[in-house]
Amino acid sequence: MWEKLRVVWQITELRKKILLTLGLLAVYRLGFQVPLPIVDPTAIEAFGKDGGGLAKAFQQVAMLSASQLTQVTIFGLGIMPYISASIIFQLMGSVYPPLEALQKEGEAGRKKINEYTRYATVAICLIQSYLYITAFVIPQRLVKEEYLIDGGLPFSWIIISVLTMTAGTVFLMWIGEQIDEFGIGNGISLLIMAGILAAMPAAGAELIGNASLSLEGGRGQYGIEQLILLATMFLAVVVGVVYITLGQRRIPMQSAKHVRGRKVFGGARQYLPLKVNQAGVMPIIFASSLMMIPGILFASLGRLSEDPDSTFGAVMRTLADSFQQNSYLYVLAYIALIYFFCFFWTAITFNPKDVSDNLKNYGSFIPGYRPGKRTADYLEKVMFRITYVGAGFLALVAIIPTLISASVGVSPLVASFYGGTGLLIAVSVAFDLVQKIDSHLVMRNYKGLLES
Repeated sequence: MWEKLRVVWQITELRKKILLTLGLLAVYRLGFQVPLPIVDPTAIEAFGKDGGGLAKAFQQVAMLSASQLTQVTIFGLGIMPYISASIIFQLMGSVYPPLEALQKEGEAGRKKINEYTRYATVAICLIQSYLYITAFVIPQRLVKEEYLIDGGLPFSWIIISVLTMTAGTVFLMWIGEQIDEFGIGNGISLLIMAGILAAMPAAGAELIGNASLSLEGGRGQYGIEQLILLATMFLAVVVGVVYITLGQRRIPMQSAKHVRGRKVFGGARQYLPLKVNQAGVMPIIFASSLMMIPGILFASLGRLSEDPDSTFGAVMRTLADSFQQNSYLYVLAYIALIYFFCFFWTAITFNPKDVSDNLKNYGSFIPGYRPGKRTADYLEKVMFRITYVGAGFLALVAIIPTLISASVGVSPLVASFYGGTGLLIAVSVAFDLVQKIDSHLVMRNYKGLLES
C-alpha cells in the first residue's frame, strides 16, 4: 500500500489535483470559523449546549448539507441550497417536457441545466437565509446587544447577513465546481464528506474521555466490553455498507452477430448490471428532512399555546414527544418514508422501457425474453425486487444509530458514525475517489489502489 501511495505522489498531474483538492477543502473548513458580525459567540456556545431538540435537529441537517446552522457562520447554510436546486431540476426533468428535452441534448443541455440550477440556488439561498435570520437567530437572542434597536435587529443588518450567507453558499458552490474541473473527485460530495469527517475528532474525544479500563465501566463511562462491542459493530456496519453499495444484480445479455465480408462481429455474452442500492442516499436524505418537520412543528404549536395546561398544549407536546428520534412511531414512519422514496427515486432514475429500447437499438437482447415490452416488464420486475432489498438495507442503516444509542448507551454523536446518511455518504464518496485515482494509475500502466 505504501508503494502505491508513493506512485500516486510521483505522478505530477495527480499530485497537483490532490493538493488543489485538499487546499480547497481547507478553505471550506476555515470558513466555518468566521461568524456573522451580528452574532454573540457566548450565546451561540450556550445554544449549542442547551438548545434541546432544535439544536439536535440542526446537527442532523448539518450531517446532510455540509453546513453548521448552530454556529451562524458565513458558510452557515452549507451546500444544501445547491443540492435542493439540483434535486428540484432532476425531478422536474422527468415531468416537465422542456427540461426533459434539454437532458437529451447531451453536454450542451447539461450546461444549460447547470446554469438554471445556479440561478435557483441563489434564490433558495436568499429565502432560506432570510428565514434563518428572522425566525431563528433573532428569536433565540443570538445577536449582540449593540446591534439591537428597540429589541429588534435593523433591516439593514438583516439584508447584510442574508447577502453574506448567500455569498458564502455561492462560494462553496464555486469551490465544488473547481474541484470537479481541476481537482479530483466530485466536489459537492467531497464537501459533504469533509463536513461529516470534521465531526469525527469530537466524537472520538468524547468516546475516549468517557472510556474506562475496568470491565464494569463507571457512571457515564464505557467499559472495555462496550468498547470492544462498539469496534466490532463499526467494522460490521462498514463491511455491510460496502457490500451493499457495490452489490449488483447481473442480467445476462446476448448481442446479435453481424457478418461483414469474412469477419463476424458481435455475438458476445455480456451482463447488464443493476445496482442493489439504485437510489443511493437520496431516500434517507428526503426521509430525514421530512421527519424533522413534525417534531419541530408540534413543539412550536405547543409553545404558542396560551395556557400550557390546556388540552391543545398537552396534545401538541404528546405529538412532539411521539416524533422524537428514539420513539417507536418515529422509527416506523422513518422506515415507511425510506421505502417510499426508494421506489419513487428508482422510478425516476431508472426507466425499463428506455433500457429495453436501447438494448434493441444496439442489437442486444436478454435470452428468453423478446425485445420490447417483454424485456421492459422483466427489467421492471427485477428492479422491484432488488429495490425492496435495497430499501430494507437503507432502513436498517438509518435506524442503527438510534438502536446503538438506546441499547449500548452511547451519545448520539458517537452513534452517528455507526450508520445513517453520514456513513453511506462517506463510503460512497471514498469509493468514487478511489476509482478516480485508479483511472489515472491505469492510464500509466500502474495497478489500482484496490488491486493486489
